[in-house]
Parts: sequence; structure tokens; C-alpha cells
Amino acid sequence: MSTKPHPDFLLAGRIAARVMSDIVKDVRPGIKVLRVCMLAEKKILEYGASGIAFPCNVSINEEAAHYTSPPADKRVLPDKGLVKVDLGAHVNGYLSDTAVTVDLDGSYEKYVFAAKEALNAAIDTIRPGVRLGEVGAVIERTIKRSGLRPVHQLSGHQLKPWILHAGKSVPNISAAKSPEFLVGEMYAVEPFATNGNGTIRHSMVSYIYSNDLKNKKKLDRSAMQVRNIARQRFGTLPWASRWLHHLKGTADIDTAIKNLERVGAVRGYPVLIEGKNGLVSQFEHSIFVGHEGCIVSTRRNVE
Repeated sequence: MSTKPHPDFLLAGRIAARVMSDIVKDVRPGIKVLRVCMLAEKKILEYGASGIAFPCNVSINEEAAHYTSPPADKRVLPDKGLVKVDLGAHVNGYLSDTAVTVDLDGSYEKYVFAAKEALNAAIDTIRPGVRLGEVGAVIERTIKRSGLRPVHQLSGHQLKPWILHAGKSVPNISAAKSPEFLVGEMYAVEPFATNGNGTIRHSMVSYIYSNDLKNKKKLDRSAMQVRNIARQRFGTLPWASRWLHHLKGTADIDTAIKNLERVGAVRGYPVLIEGKNGLVSQFEHSIFVGHEGCIVSTRRNVE
């Protein structure tokens, strides 16, 4: 395994960091969520990425993750609360994944502080030979110092070319038995802090999907057409249902996607809600494990 990060991994990180620096300026009360999502995804491509690693997530308050706008979304950002913006680019399959939390009116500074400090502490801890559970313990201690809890049912994840969630997971709580970080591995590390109980429940809606490229179930003509387009355009990476709504000559896209999900040709990612409807904050960076510690690909100039 390489001891230096691939240039495409570093470039994907720089692009995501630049986009995030731009996007957070638009995260303010009254702005349409769809505008934030579409602007982020547009800028990822404008700034030189090969493609979008996954749909831009804009998750509000008790939503922990996986909210991206459906087609014609009218939802706007509230006057106060916590907004998690989670986005990523890919360059020739090398991925970046980064997130920040915006406190819309300054009422929830401790949530922002807790998740950000936990991420920084995790990054300072990661080096070859350290166990993933040790990093989880650092994240847990740091968040609890702010009087909050980690969302223990969510975790960071290993990154591999073309695979967003690959192999190992980085827990947000202590884990007694866990593998070690190895030189050359890539990860997205993402602490979540909450005043709830740290669990997650699935909502009834999904706006993000991924393909099962091995699925060969029989389909009606419309579903097969949508499946083939999704596989051709997105491959192994997650995609948003709204990315297909401009297609001409297809039947009801949402019905086709539901049929694909029913037979296992696609997997839906429900919007994730904190178990007790607690407020949730999140910060995330993509990192490469080097000999001396972390190399952060998604660090912004303001950090």
C-alpha cells in the first residue's frame, strides 16, 4: 500500500474544501435547501472534479444525515437551528467527504464546538497502529466534556477508490476490540454530537440511492431503463432521485425507483433522525494515514 496519498485523493479533498468554503456563506435563514444542494454540486464539477461523490446533504436540527432535496423541494432553512452540510467530490474515483455544521442564529454554539473539537482530537490521535476504537474513545470523551452525547449509531468510514463506505468503520464511542489504522489507508472521520440519546431512527423517506450492480432481477421496461441509466451514470457511487427527473422518454421516475428498490436493484438511504429528536451537530474530514499521522485532504483555509 502506498505511503503517500495519491494526487487525485488530495485534489478531490481540495475541491470539496473550496466548495464548502463557498457554500457555507449561503447557509442562512430563508434560503431554499434545494439551492444549497444544487449550488454545491454545480461547484464541485466547476472546480475540476471528475464527478460528485454523493448528493449534497443538508440535514436540519434532529436530522443527522441523508437529507438531500427531492425534485422541486420547497423547504427553506429555518430562522434558528443547526444545519449540517455534507458534500464530496471524486477525481478519477478517489473520494473526498467533508461536513460542517452552521448555527443559524448563534443559539447552539456548544454543539458546533463539541463536534468540531472531537474531529480535531480524532485527527490528532490517528496514526499507524492506533486502534479505531481508541479514536472513538477520544471522540466520546471530547463530546461529553461539552455536556452532550456522541451519536453512537453513526460512524466514520474507510474510503477506497469508487467505494464511499469501504471496510473499516471509525466509531464515535469507545470500542474494546477494533482493528488498527494502517499506513496508506483513507478514511472519512465524522463525529456527531447531540442532546438526545445518541441513537438513530429511519424516517419514512429516501432521496438518496445506490446501485446493486450485480442484481439481475426481471423488471418492467420503465424500471429497467432507469436502472440502466443509473448504473451507467453513477456506478458504485450514491445518487439523488432528483438527478434523474430531467430524463425524457421515461415513465414516472419515482415509481421506477420504488420498483428497483423493491427488487433490490437499488438501495435507498432513509433520512436519519436522532432517536429522541435531539439536536445534532457534525463535522467531518477526509484523511490519509501517513507514517507520522494524518494528512487531511479536506481542510479549509479558515481552519
